[in-house]
Amino acid sequence: MNKKLLLIINPVSGLRIGTLYISKISSILTAGGYDVFTMLTAKRGDAEEWTKTYGESADVIVACGGDGTFNEVVSGNIHGPNKPLGYIPCGSTNDFATSIGLSSDIATAAKNIAEGTEHSFDAGSFDGRNFTYVASFGAFTKASYNTPQRTKNILGHLAYIFEGGMEIKNLKPEHIAIESDGVLHEGDYLFGAISNSTSLGGILSISPEMVDMNDGKFECMLIKNPESALQLSKILHAITTKQFETCEMIEFFSAEKLIVKCGPKNGWSLDGEFEQGRDGAEVENLNSAIKLIF
Repeated sequence: MNKKLLLIINPVSGLRIGTLYISKISSILTAGGYDVFTMLTAKRGDAEEWTKTYGESADVIVACGGDGTFNEVVSGNIHGPNKPLGYIPCGSTNDFATSIGLSSDIATAAKNIAEGTEHSFDAGSFDGRNFTYVASFGAFTKASYNTPQRTKNILGHLAYIFEGGMEIKNLKPEHIAIESDGVLHEGDYLFGAISNSTSLGGILSISPEMVDMNDGKFECMLIKNPESALQLSKILHAITTKQFETCEMIEFFSAEKLIVKCGPKNGWSLDGEFEQGRDGAEVENLNSAIKLIF
């Protein structure tokens, strides 16, 4: 008897190619022993709702879209059916998929789900709202949620670089305090990330040797506000060489739980989607919350 598979496709992700491959994806998954039930999202929140509503009767739930679509499916699954997931990445950046080495070829990604095995990965909770790979603030994070979908579709990853470049002239540090394991990190920071990924926005990357995506801990990075050309040079060198731990302008540490203290004007980005800043937000690592087949 075939297993049941719920396929959730975001038709506007990336270059809008997901819907063009519906027949191909379904054929590959069917050949792998699944009865495929397909749903297309029409608005933000649909993927999470479909996962909660229809995922209970499925054996596997597959997201076809970008990081935002996968985030919604993961969130719906954590708060709902808790089933194994599949991910066919076809968004603009696909940070999570890049970090774990998922194929960017849609047919190959589908085949890997049909023939793959289950792997576990951590997820995160930001005051109860889930994220799959990063909660960030400061420089370039606004580009992830302010860039229009049409621009993302046309320019792809370049859209983030373009929009991020527009922010440079308006860069201002944000005063943030983050407490973890009894240690308080407080200061004026240009950028900060609480992540479980080797790729952040496709712009900044962390060496794979420094990231274990299923160890129950986040990698946390806080980039201080440079007050001189020399300090800025040190930051750029650390970023390009991935030597974060030895740079005096960057605080880099691991943590399971954190308390974030900031004002309501400090906007955050959770997997590219906006989250309002607030004082006393609890950020927690959800160890092995994602069961992914590939």
